Amino acid sequence: MDRIEFNLLKAEFEAQIEQIDKIYEEIKEREKGAKRNKARLESLGYKLHNLYCAFEDLFKIVARHFENQIRDISKYHKEMLQRMSLAIEGVRPALISDESYRELNELRAFRHFFRHAYSYELNYEKIMISLSSAYRLKQVYKEDISRFLNIINREVVPLQV
Repeated sequence: MDRIEFNLLKAEFEAQIEQIDKIYEEIKEREKGAKRNKARLESLGYKLHNLYCAFEDLFKIVARHFENQIRDISKYHKEMLQRMSLAIEGVRPALISDESYRELNELRAFRHFFRHAYSYELNYEKIMISLSSAYRLKQVYKEDISRFLNIINREVVPLQV
């Protein structure tokens, strides 16, 4: 990866992190009154769904810049998440830590349920489990991204003038 491509990757990461931060703000707002208000609970569920999707968009950025083509479409979401937790020798370091992987996997499972829960009522307690995962993830994901970018930056070929 050369300096220009690294700067592009970093800019894309920063833009996606802004989106993730915005969703976290919206989650905090939707959480208020969700226990007593069905519409608020559904809105909170939607935002948790969006949070996982925003992280997956971050993973797609990595996939575009590196090696990650997922061949089995039926397992796309699970495989993409697993790949981001792997360091691939000679290609790239792991993007996410084991801790982030666990929390993201919980959110991935919730996202799957939410997308296919046409005839189910959302359960407050189950949403709170996913919300807890989202908040634990918030504490660690930026450190993961910073570590990833720092490793890549050390390996970048300097821009020739």
